Amino acid sequence: MAYNEKLATRIRERLKDTPNMIEKEMMGGLTFMVNDKMCIGIIKDEMMCRIAPEMQETALAKNGCRIMDFTGRPMKGYIMVEDSGMKTSKEFDYWINLCLAFNTQAKSSKKKKK
Repeated sequence: MAYNEKLATRIRERLKDTPNMIEKEMMGGLTFMVNDKMCIGIIKDEMMCRIAPEMQETALAKNGCRIMDFTGRPMKGYIMVEDSGMKTSKEFDYWINLCLAFNTQAKSSKKKKK
C-alpha cells in the first residue's frame, strides 16, 4: 500500500529537529515514532494522529477529521486527518503539536520478545 510522499516530506520537514524521532514503515503506510512511541503516521493520503483521548471530541469537530477505524472499530486517541483539514500551515501545525504534546504522556507499546 502506498502512502502520500508529499505529506511524508511535509511531516519530515516539520519534525526534523525533534529529538528521538525515527520513521518506520508499518500498517501499509509510514509512521513517525518519537521516543519509541507512535506519534504521527500516514495511511494512503491521510495523516494519522495519536492524540490525548480527552481531546478526541474537540478534534473530531475540526474540518477534515474523522475517527480512526483502521481495524474496523473506532480507536480511542487515534484520528485521521484528510488534506482539507491541514491545507494551511496553521492547521497542519495544530495537528503536529497535538500529537507531540500527547507523546510526552503516551505509553510505549510493549516490545515483543524474540
